[in-house]
Amino acid sequence: MDLHGSAALVTGGSGDLGRAIAIALADAGADVAITWLEYKDGALETCRRVGERERRAAMVQLDQTNTAAIEPAVETAVAELGRLDILVNNAGWNIGVPFRDLDGLTADIWDHIQDVNLRGPFFLARAAARHLRARGAGRIVNVASVAGLRAAGSSIAYAVAKAGLIHLTRCLAVALGPEVAVNCVSPGLMEGTRMAQRLPAELVSSTKQQSVLQRSTAIDDVAAQVVAFCRADSITGQVLNIDAGVYFH
Repeated sequence: MDLHGSAALVTGGSGDLGRAIAIALADAGADVAITWLEYKDGALETCRRVGERERRAAMVQLDQTNTAAIEPAVETAVAELGRLDILVNNAGWNIGVPFRDLDGLTADIWDHIQDVNLRGPFFLARAAARHLRARGAGRIVNVASVAGLRAAGSSIAYAVAKAGLIHLTRCLAVALGPEVAVNCVSPGLMEGTRMAQRLPAELVSSTKQQSVLQRSTAIDDVAAQVVAFCRADSITGQVLNIDAGVYFH
């Protein structure tokens, strides 16, 4: 699919990966709306970078744990851009809780991780569905994690939520086909991001040591694969690991 003139909504667009995805989509010719929650300066910078590419940019404040706010946020993005062809479920939240520390994984932490990383993407997809179906070539790309494929990561709750998001990808591919293709990228550790800064230093170090390439995941590689999934006409229900070779090692 030629993305020139298309319209995308990228959740969590104020952060490092969200910005990289928004810029990559703008470079491919898409207008981009982003959601943000607390980091307004980051959202403004993302919109500025999209605007530099002579594409329309819009920003919508959204707490996606508030289900009632999701549909109005999607409708605002559609009103700003005039259409919606692409949804990138990128917004996420994590906190480091060692797997063995079951008591440290409180009900509040568990619920917040599930609400942001799994529940929110479903309701965003549901709210966007009729717009994505409208032209018969909609796209959803979910941003999961290698933690969703192996018993590892920042916490059990995060690993379970991302595993759920991966399977939600497959379920949505069935539910929304043939008009909408739904795929998923599963990044490994992306150093320098605000998400990574919440992780214990020993987890960061061990993850890099476990990778075949002995490095962390490049943000630009993840953004490029999101765009590739948006361009593809015959790929749906798939998950691609981008983790410097951790998962299969």
